[in-house]
Parts: sequence; structure tokens; C-alpha cells
Amino acid sequence: MLKFKRWTTALLLATVSQLGLASQPNVVLILADDLGFTDTAPYGGEISTPALSELADNGIKFTNYHTAASCAPTRAMLLTGVDSHRNGVPHIVESIPPEQKKHEHYQGVLSNNVVTVATLLQDAGYHTYMTGKWHLGKERHQLPYNRGFERTVSMADTGADNWEQKPYLPIYDKAHWTADGEEFELPEDFYSSKFLIDKTIEFIDSNHGDGKAFFSYIPFQAVHIPVQAPKEFSEKYLDTYKEGWTALRQQRQSSAKALGLIPDDANMVTMNTSSDWEALSEDQKRFNAKRMAVYAGMVEAMDHHIARLVTHLKSIGEYDNTVFIFASDNGPEYGGKDIMNDVATAFVMKQNGYSVDYDTLGEKGSFNTIGVSFGSAAASPFSFYKFYAGEGGMRVPLIIAGEPIKQKQQQTNALTYVTDIAPTILELTGVAAPSYRYGGKPIESISGRSLLPLIIGEKENIYGAEDYIGYELGGHRALFQGDYKIVLNRGPVGDNRWHLFNIVKDPGETNDLSSAMPGRLHTMLGHYQQYSRDNNVLPVPKNYDSVQQAMTNGLRDRVRTKLLLLLFTTASLIGIYLIYRQSRKN
Repeated sequence: MLKFKRWTTALLLATVSQLGLASQPNVVLILADDLGFTDTAPYGGEISTPALSELADNGIKFTNYHTAASCAPTRAMLLTGVDSHRNGVPHIVESIPPEQKKHEHYQGVLSNNVVTVATLLQDAGYHTYMTGKWHLGKERHQLPYNRGFERTVSMADTGADNWEQKPYLPIYDKAHWTADGEEFELPEDFYSSKFLIDKTIEFIDSNHGDGKAFFSYIPFQAVHIPVQAPKEFSEKYLDTYKEGWTALRQQRQSSAKALGLIPDDANMVTMNTSSDWEALSEDQKRFNAKRMAVYAGMVEAMDHHIARLVTHLKSIGEYDNTVFIFASDNGPEYGGKDIMNDVATAFVMKQNGYSVDYDTLGEKGSFNTIGVSFGSAAASPFSFYKFYAGEGGMRVPLIIAGEPIKQKQQQTNALTYVTDIAPTILELTGVAAPSYRYGGKPIESISGRSLLPLIIGEKENIYGAEDYIGYELGGHRALFQGDYKIVLNRGPVGDNRWHLFNIVKDPGETNDLSSAMPGRLHTMLGHYQQYSRDNNVLPVPKNYDSVQQAMTNGLRDRVRTKLLLLLFTTASLIGIYLIYRQSRKN
């Protein structure tokens, strides 16, 4: 332990010197949910996000940052720096098939063989706070309060309503909110983005002035389904999307080129899942345009509340010593039909306590998605979207900013990965990363690399030409090496074949180089096989579909719970009756 403390002190002094800080910095880690690459203004989007634009101007914008294509695996890697197949969360727990669930490393909850960055910071003297979506386990010992966070208000499911404490899908019996490890009732005036920042400010203020730095993790519900936003944010976008998804996809590609996010000559595919906008009726066009307007309003509302936090930190004198990290957990959601204002959908939604009426869309009591075609537009200029291993599912925004970051208005196209965030936070705060043991038990070592050399301008890349990063989720596979990526996307959208792309020159994945570069393809396939063996990646069953599996698992679990409750109640009544009979005899 003495050696660890000396190492930590030495690292802290080095970091403080590099960043020109007087003390350990505060860290605010903000995670959007299902946010597309070009959804925000710094990344070429039409949605007003002044707070994120200010952060981008006050730091570094990453244009080649990748995550898992689904929320829980990203969150587990984000907080531990350990690959999803080694930290217990290779997929969301709802979508793991029984054939895989038999294996210990496929439980879909954060394993005890990893240490969170929150635990490491807390042990180093930091205050640690978390407000938002957890989705890494809902049993008491799995909650964030028991994984390194000092104060928490968290929601354990894939998503939940943004206006009320109710589940958004029938696979849940309730929305699982807890505060500091105990069940929690949301306030009457709840709106998710506002509430999460309110609680963040409350937690920070509760210890302000005691001389300790803080780490605050804020995983928003925005813009996960149900897509909901206060009317004052969404109504300004009612005319923005009337030209449809294809026009928006092209517009965002042009903006991304103008900002230097992608090459000027980069091409873009048209996803085969996108509908023909012109084939829709005028009523359907109007309805779909509002669905996207609500989405834009939800993004802007999130940005508005981020601005509230920034303003508060300035008012209490903490802003100048705070590093902000903003990212998305994966690409945009593609679920939901493009034709949603039909009788059948309205009937189903009504049975689940929701309305899909145009006039109240996005408001309390309504259910909204953006559909598969606007989902593709949100992923522009990339192919695919959430769950799939295309760039649209995996490449997302990342901004690292704040007064301690000396490089301003910078942009880097260096390959970076979600496992790099935890070691970056540790190096920024001068806290050493443990190797193989922590707290007297063996742990998985961090596989990611600190981005600090990029942040201070010391290096242009942290991964060399020979380094590679492997990835698998739900049978979709990829491997990154240098400027290249091999990728296999399963059905129903993918073709279940390996492809090779230069994602620096061709981030839209339009030019398959498999035939032109068979040697590179062969080498990278070998690396993927090695990654798969090293991390014990299990195959998915034939005809596996993650969404269908989630519904099957969820409904089965609900039925099982009800049956167990019925059996318990019946047994209790029988027991009471037998006791009554015995007492009558006596």
C-alpha cells in the first residue's frame, strides 16, 4: 500500500505539472444515450446546443472515437477500462440468450472482478457522485452506491419514461429508481434531464468547501426512447424536418465535411432500411417531422441543463478546476416504424398507457421514437446505427474540455475507444491504475490507454499501426487497426460477411477493400480470432435477434415473477388456514 501511495503521489505531481493545476481537478463525465454523431452543433448538427459548443471551443473534439453499439457494454467499459467480455457485460442483460447466460462472464451485470474508476477515485480522496441511468445490475449489491459512488440517484433499466416513474416497455414491472441504494420515488415535477442536473448540483453543494475534489458521472436518459421533451424546446423545430430524412442525412454529411470531421471526398451509403419520404402522405410527413422535432427538443433540453451545471460551477468557483468529458454511449436508436400514426400502433400504445397523438407528441403521457429512417439520418454520414457494428452504431461524439485543458478549439482524428476513458480520468487526476490486484483480490487489468498525450499535444496517436482493438456484440463483429477496420454485421440489416474499410478515408464504409487488399484482410481476421479466443467470446444462437430476445427474456421473467408471487401467496394462505385449523382444535 505504501508503494501504491508513492506511485499515486508521483503521478499526481506529474499530472498537475503537465496541466498547470494547483490541485487535483474535478471531473464531470457526461454520457448521452443513443445520441448520433451529427446530432449536436459541434459535430455539424442543426440542433441548438450552445453548452456543448462552448465545451468544444474550450478543449478537444474527437472525430474517430468508438464505443460499443449498445448501452450497457459501453457503460461497463467506460467505468472500468476493461473489455466488455471480461467485465461481465458483453451485451445488455435483457438480450442475452439462455445458451450464453449459463456462462459466468455473460451475466450482463458488472462483475466483481473489475474496479470502477469511481472506486479508485473515492479511495484516493475524491467525492464521487452519480445521477442517471446505470443499467449494470439492479440487485442491491450491484447498484452504483456499492460500486464506488458516494451519492447516487440512478435508474437501473434500459430506459424509462422521462416524465413519470413508469416503465416504457412491458418487459418491466416498474421503473427501477434508487437513491443511495434504496428504492426512490420521483418528484411530481420530474423531467429526466432537469432532475438529473438538479441532483448533481445538490450533491456537489453538499460537500463544497471541504477541500476535496469531486467526480460526477451524469448518464442522461436523453435521447433514448421514449423520445420526450418539454414543448418549449421541441416546438421551434416543427418546420426543420419537413424535407425528410434523406435531405437531413445529406445536409449533415455536408456539414461534417465543412467542419473537417470527414474528408471532402468521403462518400455515404443510403441504408436499405430507409423509406421513401415522397411516398408518404402529407399527414405522415407532418407526423414524422414532429417526431424528429421532439428528438431535437430533447437534445436541446439536455444541453440547456448541462449549461445550468456549468453556470453553477462558475458561481461557486469550481469551474476553472473542472475537466468535462462528454460522449454518447452508442449510435442512434433505429427502432420503431416510420409509419407510427396508424390505428394499430395507437391501440397498442393505449394499452400500455401511452398516446401517440400529434398534438401532445413528446409531452407527458405520450410515446415517441424517431423511426428507422430518421435514425439513419442521426447517424449521418455513417452506415448502420445502434446494435450494429457499422460506424453509425459505434462512432460517436467525444469532447474533453475545461479550463485545465490547455489545448483549445482542437480536433483530433486519432483512433480512440471507450476503454480509454477510465485510464484518461485516472491520469488526469493523478490516481494510479492497479494492475492485477486491488483491495486484496485479483482483478482484470485496464486494457484502454490514457488520452492525456493527445490532450496535452505530446502525441498525435496513442495506438500504433500494429496495435488493434477487437469488438463483438450480439454476433456483430469488428476489429480496428491503424486506419483500417474489418466488420461483420448480421441480419436483418447486415449480410453476415466480413468487409474491409479504410475508415479514415472512407468513414461512410462505402468501398470494401477485401478484394483489393486480401493480405490485410487475412491478417486482421487472424487478429480478430486471437481477440475472440483471448476474451472467450461466445457465438450467438442461429437466428438470434437482440430485440426479440429482450422481449422474450423480459416477458418470461415477468411471468416467472408473477407465478412465484402467486405460489408464495397461495402457500401463505394455506399456512394461515392450517394454523387457524390447529388453533380451533386446541
